Amino acid sequence: MSGEQFQFGLDNDISTPSSSENKWETPLAERMRPQDLSQFVGQAHLMGPGAPLRKLLEIGKVPCCILYGPPGVGKTTLVRLMASVTGRKIMEINAVSAKVSQLRELVEAARADKEYSGGNSVIAFVDEIYHFNKSQQNALLPSVEKGDIILVGTTTENPYFEINKTLLSRVIVFELKPLEKKDINLLLRRAISQPQGLGDFQVDVDDLMLDLIASQSGGDARQALTRLELAVHSVAARGGDSIQREDLEELLPSALLRYDRAADDHYDTISALIKSMRGSDPDAAVYWLGKLIGSGENLRFITRRLMIFASEDIGLADPGALSIAASAAYAADMVGYPEARIILSEAVLYLATAPKSNSSYKAIAAAEKGIRQGQIQEVPSHLKQGGEGYKYPHDDPRHWIPQKYMNENIRLYFPGEIGEEKSIKERLQQYWRRFREEKEE
Repeated sequence: MSGEQFQFGLDNDISTPSSSENKWETPLAERMRPQDLSQFVGQAHLMGPGAPLRKLLEIGKVPCCILYGPPGVGKTTLVRLMASVTGRKIMEINAVSAKVSQLRELVEAARADKEYSGGNSVIAFVDEIYHFNKSQQNALLPSVEKGDIILVGTTTENPYFEINKTLLSRVIVFELKPLEKKDINLLLRRAISQPQGLGDFQVDVDDLMLDLIASQSGGDARQALTRLELAVHSVAARGGDSIQREDLEELLPSALLRYDRAADDHYDTISALIKSMRGSDPDAAVYWLGKLIGSGENLRFITRRLMIFASEDIGLADPGALSIAASAAYAADMVGYPEARIILSEAVLYLATAPKSNSSYKAIAAAEKGIRQGQIQEVPSHLKQGGEGYKYPHDDPRHWIPQKYMNENIRLYFPGEIGEEKSIKERLQQYWRRFREEKEE
């Protein structure tokens, strides 16, 4: 039964092509799928020696799980290995179109197969499982709970956001990462040397060219193998015997940029930009800006975050930072891409190299927290509209007059020692005793 497929209203064959088929019609990435655990590359945190998922498979156990990660990192390959290593059948389910009646038939067939096979549960494989609706889940979940089927899903979308809690409570989520360049290099070398790969072409690909393809793949093994296959076929078609840099530059001009404006990449990349600016690293900051721009990120999304950063992380250490960010937002919006990238670069580099202070952010946060906790004060009578006793500061040569602005003084603002804020602190110390009596926040 190893590697068998239970066809359930599906025509797609998930097994390795037979020798009678024209293997060149099957994509290289499909032909190079590993046949056992020793051939699996990457995901050491899950599949390395002694890693949790590998240990389970080695003793014949397949957990109900969701494999979450970007394209081309081994999710489907791992599902197939789960079946072949543990001697189980796979029933592949279309998460979008499978009807509830069909799923019930599947459950019955799986239960019967379990009895016939001596107790081995069938793997119910759902690709892009986040499409599963409530009715589909209800049809399968009782069988999952009884162990009649082992539900294994794959998804490129974050399951904690896209899959409901009823299903999540019954599975383990394993996160797969983009492959490291060394792992992709290993896969490419295998593909060049092995007959089921590209070995029959006798086209030489040196380490430098393999490294270039691996670097351009964005951690996606399928993309790397596809690029390699295209390059080898192209060189072979013109009678060449080796791949040169100009071949790759002509065929594969751009690296794969892994980015989804509606998913995790969108938030991860802007987070990296913000944290790089906060850490005063201009090189890292402008790199992440470049990724946002190259991915077609919305211009106003970027500029809004720059304005927030200018107040939250620079603040009064450089009061001009907010003006820079706001001016950049206006100018970039007026100009548009591609020239707006220069304006954004100037703003990001300014913000990254500016002195930093989060005192403004902390001051308003402390004020809001105090109010929530009941520190409610009435407006002093002399500050009310038309109230008597108010002293006008500009009547004094210093443009400052001592008077109460709260019934009970509360220390909320703690100026820093960097940039313009140092001067602000010195000025406040001249006015108010509480700024001269520094205490721990």
